[in-house]
Amino acid sequence: MKVIVDTKIPYIKGIIERLADKVVYAEGGEFDSRLVRDADALIVRTRTRCDRRLLEGSRVRFIATATIGFDHIDTDYCRQAGITWTNAPGCNSGGVEQYVHSAFLLLERDRGLRLQEACLGVVGVGHVGSRVVRVGRSLGMRVLQCDPPRAEQEGSADFCSLEEIARTCDIITFHTPLTRSGAHPTWHLAGSSFFSSLPRHPYLLNTSRGEVVDNEALLDALKRGRVADAVLDVWENEPNINLSLLNEVFIGTPHIAGYSGDGKANATRMALQAYCRFFGLPEDFHIEPPAPETPVIHADSEADALLQIYNPLTDSLRLKADPGAFEAQRGSYHYRREAGAYTIVLPRP
Repeated sequence: MKVIVDTKIPYIKGIIERLADKVVYAEGGEFDSRLVRDADALIVRTRTRCDRRLLEGSRVRFIATATIGFDHIDTDYCRQAGITWTNAPGCNSGGVEQYVHSAFLLLERDRGLRLQEACLGVVGVGHVGSRVVRVGRSLGMRVLQCDPPRAEQEGSADFCSLEEIARTCDIITFHTPLTRSGAHPTWHLAGSSFFSSLPRHPYLLNTSRGEVVDNEALLDALKRGRVADAVLDVWENEPNINLSLLNEVFIGTPHIAGYSGDGKANATRMALQAYCRFFGLPEDFHIEPPAPETPVIHADSEADALLQIYNPLTDSLRLKADPGAFEAQRGSYHYRREAGAYTIVLPRP
C-alpha cells in the first residue's frame, strides 16, 4: 500500500511508515496526477486541491485531510469515483478559541473596548463558534448567535439573523465553512451590503475562510470608519493577500489561528484513525505534542497569563514586516501550546 503525505503534517513521521508499505512526502502544492497515480491513499492539508484533475486515472481510494475545512476536496467527484474522504471536524477548535480569546483581550487592552459592556455576534456556531460563545460569556459580554442551518434544525429561539448581528453587535466574529451554493452560501457573507448596514462601527474578526469576508469591501469599510478595526487570520487569494488591507487591520496573521500543537496533534490523530478504519488496520499509535519550554506562568491576572501564553500581535508584526513570506511563515510556524498545557500562578488575593 502506498500513501502520499503532505510534508507539513506534524507528528506523522514514524507512525504512517508502520501503517503503509511505501510513504512518499510532498509539499501540498506539489501533488499532481503523476505523483498520485499509483497511490492508494492521500493525507493532505488545504493546499492540495483534490479534484478530477488530480485524481482521474489514479488508484486512490481514500483521502484524509488533516483540517476542519474540506472545500479543497471536490466531494462530488470523489463520490462519482468511489473515493472515500474524511476531514477532522473540531480538531483545531481549541487553537482558534485561544487566538480569538487573546484577540478579545487585546481589543480591550490596546483599543479601549470595554468587553463587559460589549455585545458579541458569533456567526457560525459549530465546533469553534460554540467555544467562542462560551469565551464571550465568560468575559461578561452579551452574546448573539447566528447559524441558519442550526436554527432550521433546532428552532430559532437561540439564534438570530445576520441582520440583527449587524444592527446590534460591537464585535462580530466569523466561524463558518466556505460554501458557494445551497440554502445558506457563505461566500462573501460579509460583503459591501453587509458593511453598509453597520450602525455601530463594530470590530470584525475572521478566522474561518478568507472568502467569507469580501476583502475589498472590508478595506473600504475600514477606510470609511464603518468598521472600527479588524482581526484577520484568513484572506482572499492566499498567499497573495491584499497588502493594503494587511496594513489597515489591527491584527493580521498568516492563517495560523488553529496552529496549536494540541490542534495539530488532534488533526493528525483523526486522519490516521480514519485511515486505519478504512484499511482495517489496528490503531496502535500515540500522538502527543511537545511540552512547552516554560510550563509555569507567573502573571498578575488571568488575562495577563493568557497573553503570555499566546499573543497574536507577535505573529501579526512578523507578517506585516515581511508579507511576501506568508506561506513560509505558515509552513515553518512553531506550534504553540494551549493554556491547558501550563500551570498559571496568580497573586493571592
